[in-house]
Amino acid sequence: MGVIPLQTEMPGYFDPAAPLDLVAHIIQVALTPIFLLSGIATLLNVFSTRLARVADRAEQITKTIEETGTEDRNLIKQLQHLRRRSIALDIAVLLGAVAAAATCASVFTLFVGALRNSTVASVLFTTFGLAIGCTISAIAAFTAEMLMSGSGVRAEMARRGPSDPA
Repeated sequence: MGVIPLQTEMPGYFDPAAPLDLVAHIIQVALTPIFLLSGIATLLNVFSTRLARVADRAEQITKTIEETGTEDRNLIKQLQHLRRRSIALDIAVLLGAVAAAATCASVFTLFVGALRNSTVASVLFTTFGLAIGCTISAIAAFTAEMLMSGSGVRAEMARRGPSDPA
């Protein structure tokens, strides 16, 4: 008499490991967008802090121009540089916001997917892919702004020279 192999498709069969795997998968799927959203929020906080610093510096330069009554060529160049930095930061913030919205759309799609499973996979792939793409682009725009900031600091240091203590 041969042994009949136990099959998981048998009606009434209960595999104790399967529910645990299912719960672990559900937790992973639910947490991934949350971690991404948290990272995006942190990036947006960094971007806004940098933008505030750029705005403060632009205000100082504008005030100096108004107080002196002359438009120093160097100050105008600095304002133009700050304008480019602010544009790069604006792009980074916009892309970060789109990434956050796409991540939220991914989470929403997961919840809708529990009700309907037809085209949810393609929508989820698109929204999560958009979130990742926008986050990468926001980081690239922020990197460009940081490079502009660094070159501006180096140019200012070179202009002042080693003998100027300020």
